[in-house]
Amino acid sequence: MIDRACYRPRLNRVLANGLASGLAKGLAKGLAGTLAIALLSGCAAPQVSDAPVAAPSEPAAAVNRSGYALPEAALASSDLEPDTAIRWGRLPNGLFWAIRPNGTPKGTAEIRLAFDAGSLDEADGERGFAHYVEHMAFNGSTNVAEGEMIRLLEREGLAFGADTNASTGFEHTIYKLGLPRTDPALIDTSLMLMSEIAGELNFDPDAVERERGVLLAERRDRDNYQLEDALERYRFETPDALYVDRWAGGTVETLNKADAAGLRTFWASHYRPDNAALIVVGDVDPDAIEAAITARFADWQADAPAPAPRDYGTVDFDRPASVEIHLHPALSQRFTAFAVGPALNAPDTAEERRATVLRQIGYDAVNRRLTRLARRSDAPFKSAGFGTGDVFRKARVTRLIVDSVDGHWQAGLNAAAAEYRNALERGFSDAEIAEQLADLDERYEAAAVSEPTRTNDFMVDRILRWVGEGRIPTTGPEATERYLAMRAEITPDAVLAALRDEAVPLDENAHIRFRGRTAPEGGEAALRRAWTAAMKAPLAQEAAIEAVPFAYTDFGPAGTVVADTREPVFNVRTVRFANNVRLNVKHTDLARNQVLVRMSIPGGKLLESREQPNGVELTSRLPASGLGKHDADTLETILAGKRVGFDFGAGSDAFISTGSTRAEDLELQLQLMAALLTDAGWRTEPVTRFRNALPDYFARLRATPASALNSGRGGVISDNDPRFTQQQIDAYRALDFDQLRDVIGPSLAHGPIEIAIVGDMDEGAAIELVGKTLGALPARDTGFTPDPAALDRRFTDKRGAVVLRHEGEPTQSLVEMVWPTTDDSDAVQEIRMELLERVARIAITDELRERLGQAYSPAVSNSQSKVWPDWGTFSIRAQVELAQLPAARAALAATVEALRSEPIPDDLVERARAPLVSAYDNLLKSNSGWLAIADRAQSEGDRLERIALAQQRAKAVTSAELQEEARRWLDPARALEFLVVPQDAPSPVP
Repeated sequence: MIDRACYRPRLNRVLANGLASGLAKGLAKGLAGTLAIALLSGCAAPQVSDAPVAAPSEPAAAVNRSGYALPEAALASSDLEPDTAIRWGRLPNGLFWAIRPNGTPKGTAEIRLAFDAGSLDEADGERGFAHYVEHMAFNGSTNVAEGEMIRLLEREGLAFGADTNASTGFEHTIYKLGLPRTDPALIDTSLMLMSEIAGELNFDPDAVERERGVLLAERRDRDNYQLEDALERYRFETPDALYVDRWAGGTVETLNKADAAGLRTFWASHYRPDNAALIVVGDVDPDAIEAAITARFADWQADAPAPAPRDYGTVDFDRPASVEIHLHPALSQRFTAFAVGPALNAPDTAEERRATVLRQIGYDAVNRRLTRLARRSDAPFKSAGFGTGDVFRKARVTRLIVDSVDGHWQAGLNAAAAEYRNALERGFSDAEIAEQLADLDERYEAAAVSEPTRTNDFMVDRILRWVGEGRIPTTGPEATERYLAMRAEITPDAVLAALRDEAVPLDENAHIRFRGRTAPEGGEAALRRAWTAAMKAPLAQEAAIEAVPFAYTDFGPAGTVVADTREPVFNVRTVRFANNVRLNVKHTDLARNQVLVRMSIPGGKLLESREQPNGVELTSRLPASGLGKHDADTLETILAGKRVGFDFGAGSDAFISTGSTRAEDLELQLQLMAALLTDAGWRTEPVTRFRNALPDYFARLRATPASALNSGRGGVISDNDPRFTQQQIDAYRALDFDQLRDVIGPSLAHGPIEIAIVGDMDEGAAIELVGKTLGALPARDTGFTPDPAALDRRFTDKRGAVVLRHEGEPTQSLVEMVWPTTDDSDAVQEIRMELLERVARIAITDELRERLGQAYSPAVSNSQSKVWPDWGTFSIRAQVELAQLPAARAALAATVEALRSEPIPDDLVERARAPLVSAYDNLLKSNSGWLAIADRAQSEGDRLERIALAQQRAKAVTSAELQEEARRWLDPARALEFLVVPQDAPSPVP
């Protein structure tokens, strides 16, 4: 399995420093801010082990194969304070290990085995070998039979993919286990399996041959217009760098030529103790874990020569200015100007992190300006972004990216270039930097306060960056202390200087890349002329932004509590106010200073009708219109430094707004929600942006087999019920906020409100704040009765094969079988169907992936509605090579028939059941789990007992009962089969 993120090189590693792909403020600022803290805090907290490290533990070199300082050397050369909670060491054979006790989630752990080896270590004839070896790690070793590793873990409650996974990148291969428990037996089993991967793989020739089909299937599935665009961009930006030809998926030729001997040679050369790190984070005893690591890995020895030095290729920093145009029917229009300079490769010190914070503020301030432009009624572009990212340790690339409406690239370019030049030539205002500092103040405060309840995933990622990139894993409090010490020095001039130090200047000689559906008029020469003109154009004076106070703090006299009880199943406090607003509140200490809030108003998509099937389509755009007294841009400035969420969407049966906040901002979060209901902005700019995005969306509808299926299946299944059918583009262009207000206005004004609040807050204080906001509104309706026609949803009477066409790669096809089932009103049957879904997923994966090697990731889905009576579907899906489509159809049908006609093996049932049971064990170890409980604890209180009994019911399901459900619902004669084939391929059915 290759994680999709692994296909992106570290060129955008600090897209903290701007944006690489997109461009919305949420990405440019949210991700940037997160990484700013990560960089300043070092991403984590390792520390020197209490125990001395035995002698031959000293590494032979001070840097790893990527050129970053090894963990010991990074600590020795840095003035940063590492986390003393991390115990670490190096075995005599060279294996580096790190253990970090951590209690969130309680009773769980994360294990990573990381190798400094990836696709950049492949020779020309070995392309794809690093990924191939990763796949073979699950296909047999000295002490674990082929196929048994995944089964063993499933029996222990680890779901394949979610808890058992691996990823291959350019420089690293990482194996992951997420343990639902930390009992000694499971820890020992997990470390045993990691040791098998490290030094005991078999590479049986038959297993290699079987896995080849899976590798080819994965490569084929990922081969689409987006990957083509990314790889072409890499080749254009740094044409002589090796990574542009080392996509982890390899080539069809090299994968077909791979054999057991070649894969074993690659594995033996790179999977060696002095090239590996083992990390354990969780609710564990460090002494016991250290002893277990020693016992399992001390005898591991390298049995092949060390690999050759890694070759990154070259980067030509004096390359003449160049222009490229890349076209594809599914690509939106994008103009990028970029420049390449040498990598800075500064050591990880307090001074470097200080500079990183200053730079980050600069990038965020520029992107804030670009976001402001994109929100205007006459916006010159859809989105734009500015940032700098690393190309490994070879180079850095600074980019200005502009996404425009088709045909309007030049107006977008002119506006974005002017903002870039204004910032880099004239600098920033005090108000701009103050806004960024307000956000940083909140983030660093959160980093300090939340440290005791950081999750295992967060901690393990910190340590991985220490191991892989030499980043000292300091703690949140330590990072915050350093930030506060430098805060007075963060001036507009200091920010500008730091930004200029890193960003490669984008002058008239910048490289230019254009992508889209059609070439710009005038071609490459026109692009160059436009860029040159934009860089010479006179600059307008920046308008000052005035700060205004938040206008929504008084909603009238506080509401009166008329009922205050606790529901008996989960002890959630349930409150009702005199205006009929219902509140469900639960204090937890699972995440320090985190409070989750969700507001639900009945209606949602049930307000759509056959006559008005897109009635609530624009609902999610409403927050972007701001509030009556504040447009969206002003609101962002007002909310700087506050932790609140501001969204609103239409679910199947309700309008939902969710926010993640903290106790001190809870009142503001509730004020925002109340203001949205009483005085939404209804400005037209978000509607314009929605319409501008429609051509891009419709251009991609059939660009891949999956998108063609997703856009076409609804109409077939519903007999073209317009509520569930993809409409034509003009139907969406006709939508506006006047139409939306007519549909949802009554719900906003009078609909029943139920609000859930969970997390680190005082329940009494939360009740008081709801009373001052939502509880103070005029009386709400006590219930919601949908139109009976809205509840009428029917599955077509059609059966058999339906052919859909896609416009993607000509070798790709997809098959999906769908059955009508029923709703979820029967709690026992619901658990059976959920377990049947898991059983079918394992069975389909074993057949199509493991035995036949036809599909990379076959899917099974069970969906039983709680909204539409008698409505549910059960589906199985596989994307396969077009030539294998008949065989795949037969294999899917045969597997389903076996579930119906042959006793389902008890072991298969247990492999499906154990992860489900574990999931219920860990449900209430996070605030998100509690939010799911509290969400509608009053309006749907009958479902709480269902959740409480779900694990017990799952344990009681028998193989015979699952077969009974399969026989009842999965009759092949009742299936609707979708066959998605290339546009010009012959029909697969007569």
